[in-house]
Amino acid sequence: MIANWAQSLLNLIFPERGASTNYNQDVLKGVFFELKEELQLILKSTKSPNKALNKGIADAFFDRLPEVYRKLNTDLVSLVDGDPAAQSEFEIIRCYPGFFAVAMYRFAHELHLLEVPHIPRIITEYAHTVTGIDIHPAAEIGEYLYIDHGTGLVIGETTIIGSHVKLYQGVTLGALSVDKSKSNTKRHPTIGNHVIIYSGATILGGETVIGDHSVIGGNVWLTVSVPEGSTVYHQVEIKIKEKNS
Repeated sequence: MIANWAQSLLNLIFPERGASTNYNQDVLKGVFFELKEELQLILKSTKSPNKALNKGIADAFFDRLPEVYRKLNTDLVSLVDGDPAAQSEFEIIRCYPGFFAVAMYRFAHELHLLEVPHIPRIITEYAHTVTGIDIHPAAEIGEYLYIDHGTGLVIGETTIIGSHVKLYQGVTLGALSVDKSKSNTKRHPTIGNHVIIYSGATILGGETVIGDHSVIGGNVWLTVSVPEGSTVYHQVEIKIKEKNS
């Protein structure tokens, strides 16, 4: 029910995802109010039987939806401008797992900010199941987020990510250790603006800060901060043995 609601919401604000794009204003308004009422029912089943409280949360969430839509359009722009394989916005909206996962995260994050329990995590875990991209709803992520491929990507609960950041598959933004006593502390890294993190890189720790305009190469293991404009890479020696040597 919750996953279907989130997908229907995405289809509402991006009608390109649907089988038909012939939606007039009256139809869109009707779907809008249906989804708002459905959210109240979901809240009732998972939070409180208090109708007034649930209505207030639903109203607040849908009041924030235009801003969520604006941010998602910046994410869309980052993919159109940054991915040579992307042919159109339509293709990204319909096909790209990174865009879908980020959309689910942005819905879930707003519900998290409204202190709704369970539902935000259900939404992001559904996206995780579908795409292989694991973004905690409490993470703080700026605009123009670019996720290419994305399989195996992990963004932990207390991660902070700036704007215009590019993340590739297999990146982990995680904690240095799994310790329940640290549950209310910042355990995950801070990523500045205009940072690129290539596939397989692992960045750990709540005190780890990646400065603006840095590039983190593939398969890097990083537990210390790096200053603005850094390039960090993992160097390996590759030997090729010819058949007759």
